[in-house]
Amino acid sequence: MIATVKLTKPYFSFRLQFNKLDTDPFGDVLNKFRVAASTHQSVLSELPNEGFLCASHVRPNGLVELLHVMVRTKHTSFLLQPIAKIFFPRNSEKHKMGICNRSTNYVSVTLKEVAALAGVSRSAVSRTFTEGASVSAKTRRKVEKAALELGYSPNALASSLTTGRTKLIGLISNNFHNPIFLEVFDQFTRALQERGLRPLIVNLTDETEPSNSVRMLRQYSVDAAIVASSTLPPSFAKAFHDAGVPVVHTFGRSATSPEVHVVGIDNVECGRMAARELLARKYRRVGYLGGPKDATSAQDRFRGFTEELGHHPEIDVTHSFADAYSFEAGRAEMLNQLKGSPPEAFFCGDDILSIGALSAVSDHGLIPGKDIGIIGLNDMEMSRWESVNLTTIHQPIKQIITSSVDLVEEMLKEPQRYPEARIFPCRVIERGTLRPRS
Repeated sequence: MIATVKLTKPYFSFRLQFNKLDTDPFGDVLNKFRVAASTHQSVLSELPNEGFLCASHVRPNGLVELLHVMVRTKHTSFLLQPIAKIFFPRNSEKHKMGICNRSTNYVSVTLKEVAALAGVSRSAVSRTFTEGASVSAKTRRKVEKAALELGYSPNALASSLTTGRTKLIGLISNNFHNPIFLEVFDQFTRALQERGLRPLIVNLTDETEPSNSVRMLRQYSVDAAIVASSTLPPSFAKAFHDAGVPVVHTFGRSATSPEVHVVGIDNVECGRMAARELLARKYRRVGYLGGPKDATSAQDRFRGFTEELGHHPEIDVTHSFADAYSFEAGRAEMLNQLKGSPPEAFFCGDDILSIGALSAVSDHGLIPGKDIGIIGLNDMEMSRWESVNLTTIHQPIKQIITSSVDLVEEMLKEPQRYPEARIFPCRVIERGTLRPRS
């Protein structure tokens, strides 16, 4: 058993480890008894095997509260005061013999116990752990010291009944098969937790009706929602807004007058950027390989790509759409393109589509960047791998996520905040899947 205890003479905190317990409380009870402390290490590194006694009192519910432990050695005795209260069954054999072991039951410390130890009221303890509540510095120090000694942590769910805030933020997406969202969720969960908020992840991969998602999140009393998807239409996020749930649509479709908060990129401009990049490298037959045709991001990127190339009638343009934003879908669609006379270069509307396309190109014995060009979008971690080395358009995901969480915090303070769009610029990252600029 590992327990954190406090030694009264001398007075300091250390870790106590029982490696093995015998069944005889007054014989060789402790096989080995080690103390690891930041101080007194050499003095207390080993203690002889003599035994210990537990002082305790019985609670009305039949559990026993351990008050302190007297450790007996050949040369002296130590009184150990647990920082965390330890309980074990009243009528168990170990209790009758005064022994605590690995089967010990731990019962959480109550607010009442912290108040008693600190010598303050229960409301004072509650205010100490309630953000923004009024409590004197002296009382706060007393409560925090008592909480530390008892191992007390405030119950977040109980606190929500008082404050009316759960600090739960619904994190919603429908594209879990795209590896870029592993990066997205990693950054989102860390950013929310750093602000004292708790993410509740919701998978909408097979969900088409927003009312079902709204109903579920309201059952959990979320304080706000983040729709992290570039494929869902604006109406999906608006359903949360209309239900009274503050919402941010991250990677959503940009608009000059959004109905909900939107943070992301201008996908139309990214399509134009890809077209200009292919033109600058003297490609004359180009293709667009996009994600699902009904995805707003695929539609907008295709629109920008074709609008830019529309100013160059000498360029031959083809287009196709994959079934999903996935490696398999990108590979399958590129294999279809390679059956005929494929374009010289492709703008793939997502890095994972590009990586699938590169796999198909390699299987045909073609060299990316030399025999056929590919440019992606996102700059996900895999695109930087030496075996991939994908030329792509960088989406500033970290800044987008930080800004989204900023908006969530601002909405919690000002629920009626007018919707705004925060659009971040992108840039081309040149690697090895396009021919050099001429």
